[in-house]
Amino acid sequence: MKKSVEIYTDGACSGNPGKGGWCAILLYKGNEKVISGSAAQTTNNRMELTAIIEGLKALKEPCIVKLYSDSAYSIDPFIKGWIYRWQFKGWQRSKNTEVKNRDLWEALLAEVAKHEVTFIKVKGHADNEYNNRCDAVASKIAQSKS
Repeated sequence: MKKSVEIYTDGACSGNPGKGGWCAILLYKGNEKVISGSAAQTTNNRMELTAIIEGLKALKEPCIVKLYSDSAYSIDPFIKGWIYRWQFKGWQRSKNTEVKNRDLWEALLAEVAKHEVTFIKVKGHADNEYNNRCDAVASKIAQSKS
């Protein structure tokens, strides 16, 4: 039987583009693991996607995952099925424009394929403890001098 894991993610950017930070909190049977990272010159959307990718990559085996994010950019393509149309159409959007961040979308699809993932949109800057913690970590990284 697969393990059930919850993952909360967030990304941040100081300037857009600018220095970015991301954070993921993984929860399993009362245990918590916080992972985070940065990029020197990036966008908020890239950090949002990176947080999800890295959160899924941190899993050591296929799992049932509830993935929480406040990023409509990252979650809606899965909830609304857009990502599969983009992929089918050679990474073109409905108006024949190229999908941005294709490299990260492809990496994310590869990670999603390893697990049973349910994407859940949460309201940002609200009362969700883990989303708020991810936001605080990602923002602190993005705003740091180093």
